Amino acid sequence: MIHELAAFDRPSASAGERRAAEWIAAELRALGLAPAIEEERAHGGYWWPLAAANVLAAAGGALALRRRDRRGRLIAMILGAAGATAAWDDVTGRGFRFRRRLFPHRATWNVVAEAGDEKAERTVIVVAHHDAAHSGIVFHPALGQIGPRFFPKMHARATHTFPIMHTVWGGPLLIGAGAILGSARVLRGGVALATGAVAAMIDIAAHPVVPGANDNLSAVAALFALAESLRDKPLQGLRVFLVSTGSEESFSEGMLGFARRHFPALDRTRTEVLCLECLGSATLAVVEGEGMLKLHDYSPHMREELAAAAAEAGVAVTRGLRTVAATDGLISMRAGYPTVTLASIDESGLPRNYHWPTDTPEALDWDTLHGAIGVADRFLRRRARSS
Repeated sequence: MIHELAAFDRPSASAGERRAAEWIAAELRALGLAPAIEEERAHGGYWWPLAAANVLAAAGGALALRRRDRRGRLIAMILGAAGATAAWDDVTGRGFRFRRRLFPHRATWNVVAEAGDEKAERTVIVVAHHDAAHSGIVFHPALGQIGPRFFPKMHARATHTFPIMHTVWGGPLLIGAGAILGSARVLRGGVALATGAVAAMIDIAAHPVVPGANDNLSAVAALFALAESLRDKPLQGLRVFLVSTGSEESFSEGMLGFARRHFPALDRTRTEVLCLECLGSATLAVVEGEGMLKLHDYSPHMREELAAAAAEAGVAVTRGLRTVAATDGLISMRAGYPTVTLASIDESGLPRNYHWPTDTPEALDWDTLHGAIGVADRFLRRRARSS
């Protein structure tokens, strides 16, 4: 199935994404489930909202540098603060107020299927996503090699990669700070950073969509394997939602739609979330936490349960990793549901071929994927036993 879905473009909130959702639903039906395709609304990108926020701030900074008076500084402070607030709101996905008001939205499609014991009081939601990301020069694999090649000791101690979204938020923030302090140097630095962010966002918009075999068709394949396992070896005491979201690559807009539709009926004390991400790299990892601007740790008991499931399945996993590239798990964690993510990385600390055209089925580490399926299956069965 990975080869078939990777063969056509699946950008967020697109006809290709819908085609993928319909294909996934058909395959789940063939496995005996009754999946629903749920239509939600999404903008389908992050580059134009973030570019606009930085253009707004950069304009204010440039005006202050030209005028060099109190009025110019006041305008720069206001526009810098507005740009920083808009960027924060968009990157953290806390409501997308800026995005919703100023940018068009269209349909996106989630696939949702129930498995396991449908009468059980406890639920685990297993989440993957079927849309694929745009590439861009900021995702060039050579950048991920800077740490391990030139700073190997520092890289070995690091718990996460460079938080690239800090630069997108930092430009407007520096412009606002420079205006308050009356510092031309800080203003120039903020304008330079904001201008660079605009250029990076335009570059991402101009690049085509990648095949997305690792990110995240590997996880969709794991959903199919779990559906087959739950059919062949039914479990009692645990209801399981198998969910493949759309528009994850536009900051989890599909998962936000799932949350609006389903979370009101799901008790936080009896519902847990397992997010599956990029399962085709060399090393499987129990991710400790995530967040593009601010890191949030997952529930300790969920992390330990996932690690215990890996040990029970005889699959090696690494610990201590946090990701600055947010997943759908951030939405459920922020909503108060115990959440954890199972992912995989290469020596760079990033998923293999992350957002790059080489993210093809041929490049997957199939042993890691098979191990991840075993860990996820064991995790569900352990949660059923603890009911």
